[in-house]
Amino acid sequence: MKILMVSSEAQPYAKTGGLADMVSALSIALAKLGHDVRIVMPRYYNIDRAGLDLLEGPVGVPMGGREEWCAIYSAVLPDSGKRPIPVYFIDHEQFFGREGIYGTPWEPDFLDNPRRFAFFCRSAFQLCRKIDWFPDILHSHDWPSAMVNVYLKFWERPMGKEGEFFKTASVLTVHNLGYQGIYGKDNYAYAGLGWDVFYNAGFEDWDMMNLLKAGLYSADKLNTVSPHYAEETKTQAHGFHLDGVLRYRSADYSGILNGIDTAVWNPAGDGYIPQKYTVSNAAKGKARAKEALQDSFGLPRDKDLPLIGMITRLTGQKGVGQLFGPGHGSAWSICQDMKIQFVLLGSGESWCENEVKSLASRLPNFRCHIGYREDLSHLIEAGSDFFLMPSLYEPCGLNQMYSQAYGALPIVRNTGGLTDTVENFDQETGEGTGFMFDELNPQAIYNTVGWAVWAWYNRRPQIEAMRLRGMKKDFSWERSAKKYAELYESCLR
Repeated sequence: MKILMVSSEAQPYAKTGGLADMVSALSIALAKLGHDVRIVMPRYYNIDRAGLDLLEGPVGVPMGGREEWCAIYSAVLPDSGKRPIPVYFIDHEQFFGREGIYGTPWEPDFLDNPRRFAFFCRSAFQLCRKIDWFPDILHSHDWPSAMVNVYLKFWERPMGKEGEFFKTASVLTVHNLGYQGIYGKDNYAYAGLGWDVFYNAGFEDWDMMNLLKAGLYSADKLNTVSPHYAEETKTQAHGFHLDGVLRYRSADYSGILNGIDTAVWNPAGDGYIPQKYTVSNAAKGKARAKEALQDSFGLPRDKDLPLIGMITRLTGQKGVGQLFGPGHGSAWSICQDMKIQFVLLGSGESWCENEVKSLASRLPNFRCHIGYREDLSHLIEAGSDFFLMPSLYEPCGLNQMYSQAYGALPIVRNTGGLTDTVENFDQETGEGTGFMFDELNPQAIYNTVGWAVWAWYNRRPQIEAMRLRGMKKDFSWERSAKKYAELYESCLR
């Protein structure tokens, strides 16, 4: 199949989260299965033109009664192997020649985002005409590229019209339903679609325009990044007021678990850790990594103390209020009451950054690094005995999969992709790959961490068996890519 990934992010060019990793990794895995995969994304200010090839001639994009002009650059996706994946960059200085992807610290959400990404979605079709290549599948991701589905259904492939995209089908992947692209209706005229489409495509949202909602109504098939999250999003509790739409489209809506990049996240070949290891020598490799991690955070070397790691955005979705909230969070009691060490890597809301720095100054067994470091994130996964993820909701999550691959046991809330990837410890049989709790509150976090620590001191053989069981699990993208190929085939049928 010919597949065009339409995305606002792709690794290594532009990244704010897991979306960028998924688009590139899935593209590579699909190409290995023999498909012709290409990616189109904006050329943001930080993407240097000097490293790109310019397609000859400008490209006109009809928008809102006038024509916008852009240039298109191209490159080959790094590490795409024997089947090189072309990446096309839409170059429009007014929309994309600025700092930030969706916003900046001083302007978190650009006011012209609906116009920026409407233009980007329309330009994807003009790119195909420019290179004379028309995909079988248009695969869009989240709200920034959701309008691709609207343009395909109502402009390029309306009822009874046969054109270049007549046989093209569309897939929209929801990475996080909490972000929908809701803006004022005054931006809609620029899309150039007409007000009949506004209502028929489902843009209307309490007198605003909702880009993701329109994509959910218009795409041929919908999916999200884990089976359990797909079910959760059809409920009021997790549907962010789009649960009705997803129930309406339930026959076309499914969950496909994200994979992990095993070329990057694999203790057998990881250059960031002091000693590479596999299942056969995991104990020795993790012991070396634990010492290095303790040294890195200024903690005493102690192989007998369980070390809890955490890598997270310090935001409400990640459960940091219940863990670090001043006066009620459970982190202080966990570190005071239990014989453990605890390290944190992350950044986010200023109150939480200040609180974890305060905890680190008052607790001898808690250390933090505010910010992000790739080398340190790998060392935390390898050197930790347990990995804590008390998420309010988690569409898929990657760190719990990294942890199991590196032999660290996840302590997670029973939600979303965490439910799909972690098996709860059974202390009677020793089965499981982690420790889970249901309700998100400080006491539940405290109790479940305490349960894991109890098992460390009292059921050590079971802990070691769980480690090896987790390391043997298959979280590769090859498995997920086959499921996406099946989804595409169902679209075309």
